[in-house]
Amino acid sequence: MNAADTTSDPGRGMAVGQKPSSAETYVLAGSNGHKETRYPVLNDTVPNKTANPRSTGMARVASDMRYKCAAYVLALRPWSFSASLTPVALGSALAYKLEGSVDLVILMVCAVAVLVVHGAGNLVNTYYDFSKGIDHKKSDDRTLVDEILAPQDVVMFGALLYSLGCLCATLLYFLSTLRMEHLALIYFGGLSSSFLYTGGIGLKYVALGDVVILITFGPLAVMFAHAVQVGYLSVLPLVYAVPLALNTEAILHSNNTRDMDSDKQAGIVTLAILIGPTLSYILFNLLLFVPYMLFCILATRYTISMALPLLTLPMAFPLERQFRSQCYSKIPQKTAKLNLLMGLFYVFGIILAPQGSLPLL
Repeated sequence: MNAADTTSDPGRGMAVGQKPSSAETYVLAGSNGHKETRYPVLNDTVPNKTANPRSTGMARVASDMRYKCAAYVLALRPWSFSASLTPVALGSALAYKLEGSVDLVILMVCAVAVLVVHGAGNLVNTYYDFSKGIDHKKSDDRTLVDEILAPQDVVMFGALLYSLGCLCATLLYFLSTLRMEHLALIYFGGLSSSFLYTGGIGLKYVALGDVVILITFGPLAVMFAHAVQVGYLSVLPLVYAVPLALNTEAILHSNNTRDMDSDKQAGIVTLAILIGPTLSYILFNLLLFVPYMLFCILATRYTISMALPLLTLPMAFPLERQFRSQCYSKIPQKTAKLNLLMGLFYVFGIILAPQGSLPLL
């Protein structure tokens, strides 16, 4: 979440503009818990008399392109994308139960729109955390700290993703029967939240980041996916989004609890800092296990298909034990994996529910 001279340390990646020698290897530091990605570089200091200069140059360009593309992918933090894709699937599943069918084109465009806005928000977070001095050598995201990308690269990539998201929203206006003002309200509400999380007033830095995540990656995303399918706004997605939103918030809360010390030193305030380690542990358990209680209620009172998300319960107990031992390494990534599986089972549970068995308010 997070320039220093990295030219002498291959474990930190290549500095911007530096030409690699024959003994060097491109290394993308594994931000967010990912393993390192290494790309061997062709020798450009000792000429190979037998090699074709043209083919050698093309191979070098291809290697540089692979390095750059991998750097952009890591900067997006793809491990977190479950938080945006599962709400889209959930909203579409609810639309299917109401209308009996789903427009796959609208579903794909909606998924791309939400995904690119999420990715752009991650880039905004990377840029502002670095510019405010929050990210450092031991941070999870070292995209800018290790000079894997330059700040201007992150800014341009983020602007490109936001533009692509707006293009998708425009397409949805023509594909969906949802009124333009309702579409714009939901979409730009989500876009603004993704930027203001760390950009502008920086809600993350004043202990409001948790509220943004609860709203954006829960009710707002589910309502957006549902509304573009059915063509009208409904409160139904807001209720069904609650279990998924709580579990998604657990990802952020575990991340903020892990970073409490560095965040304090940087002078920012998060909910984890305000309530301390003990209450953070209690809150994490509530965010982790309350959704399972809700699924039990739905399964016993309405339809047994809603018990499908309970299959992921064995994955939650190791997270609780690890959090209790204050060993926070990789907890956000593991919680994101749980979020994806639980969300998918939740979606399948809704799709498999007999017609009329689910509460429709």
